Amino acid sequence: MNNLKEEYCELPSGKQPALRVAAMPKDTNFKGDIFGGWILGQIDIAGSIDAMRIAQSRVATVAVKEVVFKKPVYVGDLVSCYAECVAIGTTSITMDITVYAERVNNGRCVKVTEAKMVYVAVDEQGHPRPVPKK
Repeated sequence: MNNLKEEYCELPSGKQPALRVAAMPKDTNFKGDIFGGWILGQIDIAGSIDAMRIAQSRVATVAVKEVVFKKPVYVGDLVSCYAECVAIGTTSITMDITVYAERVNNGRCVKVTEAKMVYVAVDEQGHPRPVPKK
């Protein structure tokens, strides 16, 4: 681990994570930190879970609008992804995903990544379909 001073935070109160997973050694890059692509994969899974609930069907990822890696994730950290729907279009759902890591060495929480993802609701043939109105 690096010796940079980290700003610790609390996990969002009153919200459940869309996904929680432990970072494993097989997910590291050449420097021994967790590979950014692995984190992006977790973000996509977390966002799609809530998008599927909203769409009431399968969804496909159509855009990664933004990903900001703020802090590294280390082997053993417990990674929690929180997803929030920020826009619903005719067939699309835009999700903000915030990722926190609970540090294995001290149990403290750090915001490590933020992302904005866009999903499209699809039918059984994989064609776009309207998102149901609430």
